[in-house]
Amino acid sequence: MLDRVTFNKDVMGGQACIRHMRIPVATIVKLIASGKTATDIVSEYPDLEAEDVHQALLYAAHLTEDKTIETAIH
Repeated sequence: MLDRVTFNKDVMGGQACIRHMRIPVATIVKLIASGKTATDIVSEYPDLEAEDVHQALLYAAHLTEDKTIETAIH
């Protein structure tokens, strides 16, 4: 369950954030991609918890699941 990933049109324009804070999931994913660890991120963003980072990555993984769309070949 991703109860820490929230959406609110009044917070960061409605993009996926952590617990209604102005910390977008995308920021966390970019930090991980640049080599930061969950411990590094929690140190840099003291309002975050390790579970926030974990759920951000789960949400990002869900968004990238392979989906096949069948199309007619003409």
